[in-house]
Amino acid sequence: MTFEIQAQARAAQGTGASRRLRNSGKLPGIIYGGTKAPIAVEFDHNSMWYTLKDEAFHTAIVNVVVEGATEQVLLRSVQYHPFKQLILHVDFQRVDDTTTVELKVPLHFKNADVAPGVKLDGGTIGYILNEVVVRCAATKLPEFIEVDLSEIGATNASVHLSDLKLPEGVELKSLVRGEDLAVATFNAKKGE
Repeated sequence: MTFEIQAQARAAQGTGASRRLRNSGKLPGIIYGGTKAPIAVEFDHNSMWYTLKDEAFHTAIVNVVVEGATEQVLLRSVQYHPFKQLILHVDFQRVDDTTTVELKVPLHFKNADVAPGVKLDGGTIGYILNEVVVRCAATKLPEFIEVDLSEIGATNASVHLSDLKLPEGVELKSLVRGEDLAVATFNAKKGE
């Protein structure tokens, strides 16, 4: 999925300039990386607030249009105010087909309700991880990784990272280090 957002270049930088931007309903940000120099930009705060609510935006290629030029970027960092509903700053990294990135990707669990251990034995599933760090080309970054729980309980007591089906060209950082962590486990029904 690809998003497109509008931005304007900003000349004034620093704490005071950023505060004035936020007070006028704008959001300071930066686009860096690649062979070009970093660009200080500003976005509309409210539209960015609602865009950041979309889970897919955090792992998608984003086309940022700055003064008519399009930059292909990934969201790298968001700074929120400690207690107000306010974004303080966003960072984007320029990417292309040759850029390799490491990024957290959410896990989506499916078939938990039809798992034999849950449906037949009355057990429950404990979720241990809800996201994993993947390494891949920026253009191959998956929106999410699906975890199939349809066999848990009958023959398997847990689902591990090595059981996940990954898209081509995507590898899990934990498996590269030799850690095969559990993602979800089956908890049998307690005896009465």
